[in-house]
Amino acid sequence: MIELDDIGYSYGGGELFNGISLTLQPGSFHFLTGPSGSGKTTLMKLCYGALHATSGQVRLFGRDLREMESDDLAHIRRRVGVVHQDCQFLDHLNVVDNISLPLIVSNQELLPHAANLKDLLNWVGLKSRAEAMPPELSGGERQRAAVARAVIMSPDAILADEPTGNVDWEMSQRLLRLLTELNRMGKTILVATHDLALIRAAKQHVQARVLRIANGKLHLAGADL
Repeated sequence: MIELDDIGYSYGGGELFNGISLTLQPGSFHFLTGPSGSGKTTLMKLCYGALHATSGQVRLFGRDLREMESDDLAHIRRRVGVVHQDCQFLDHLNVVDNISLPLIVSNQELLPHAANLKDLLNWVGLKSRAEAMPPELSGGERQRAAVARAVIMSPDAILADEPTGNVDWEMSQRLLRLLTELNRMGKTILVATHDLALIRAAKQHVQARVLRIANGKLHLAGADL
């Protein structure tokens, strides 16, 4: 589904990492850990074409990203739901409209998705905040809205960058259950996180591989996590 083959990434004259290979198979669940500045966010961006590797090959659903036109890339990226760490929203749209934005951009009718949207708002604890505007939201509420927006189109793969970074433990468990349920439905999940307790909790419910990026390399983390 997503394949990184011997990739490297450099910027500003320096090399962030090199020689990284990773395959995210359909229905797999991966956690990505590592110290701050090790390249977790960059690696995730390479996985969906927001950045381009300076060496190696990236394939998304069997297609080489280097050979894709911008329109083709935009179309295929609809199959990937992304939870960004900075949670950007359109401030002139309320919560429910921001979450629905991927549907609107892809010219889909909203009515067939109304029930799913209602369930999703309830699941992430934002049912009572559906009409709120983004500047009125707390950091945790913005994070939950970002998760809802990433999964509203039922993408084949979900890449989440610190999705529980600004929420309490109870809500982080709730969001984790949503991701594990999506995984049971066959979705591919990649979660970047510093939270080892979250990883331990997830491993009770899904077969998750834990990857660690450090010193420019990607490794399979120890079994003690």
